[in-house]
Amino acid sequence: LKIVAQSVLRCTPSCDMLSRVSRGARPVAGARTFSTQAFKIYRYDPEVGGKPRLQQYDVDLTTCGPMVLDGLVKIKDEMDSTLAFRRSCREGICGSCAMNINGKNGLACLLYIEPSAKAIEIQPLPHTYVVKDLIPDLTNFYNHYKAIEPWLKRKEPKAKGEREFLQTKDDRAKLDGMYECILCACCMTSCPSYWWNPEYYLGPAVLMQAYRWVADSRDQFTEERLAWVNDTMKLYRCHGIMNCTNCCPKGLDPAEAIAVLKEECNQSYNDSWKSVIAGEGRKNAGRESGMMYA
Repeated sequence: LKIVAQSVLRCTPSCDMLSRVSRGARPVAGARTFSTQAFKIYRYDPEVGGKPRLQQYDVDLTTCGPMVLDGLVKIKDEMDSTLAFRRSCREGICGSCAMNINGKNGLACLLYIEPSAKAIEIQPLPHTYVVKDLIPDLTNFYNHYKAIEPWLKRKEPKAKGEREFLQTKDDRAKLDGMYECILCACCMTSCPSYWWNPEYYLGPAVLMQAYRWVADSRDQFTEERLAWVNDTMKLYRCHGIMNCTNCCPKGLDPAEAIAVLKEECNQSYNDSWKSVIAGEGRKNAGRESGMMYA
């Protein structure tokens, strides 16, 4: 059985890199020094069963790197090899190590260990099914992303000898702040609207990527994309709570992209969209989002 992580997001400021620590997690001048740091980590193993629990580990900071991910790797390598979590690039590019750290979603590889007498509490992304320990099941998220067809769609093929589809610098600039998304799901799992309607509401990251293709001057399916996303549940469950923008580890603004997408739908809407939606649905029966577990 899978357990749903019900972490409560606390809208407190993150470390915001206020006390950047170097190798060995050295605190800023004048701060109290600590040689060890306690980590309280969410543990759940479906093969063993039982209720989820928080397990504490004391990490020697003098032999540990400065990031939270370094602490997790040290725990797994030297203390408890059964601990499970995702990680890959350790540079804030892949999004694999997204988790809830001290009540706020973020990337473990980008958050510094802030030495403190209080334990650093680490849980899986909130309101997700947990595969094991800190590994969330992101199947629903990826199904939503698949649903928007996140690739360039053209009605006119390239002319003979044409190597690429050109766009102006201004058109290219419209994509800034959207293409940088690494699909870590931090914003998705911080959004109460997504918690309440995960089967239908597309969520901040997916809607921002939907608008990224609407805004792309090279794409020729703008009307079809707008018609498909113009839905009470897919788009308009967003109520501007702003948790998504608050926790994005890349500093992006999904809430703004969603607001602009709503305005595009409002300005472009016409009654012919009903037939467009029906046509799109028949053309790709597997496109609809939702918890499509095979």
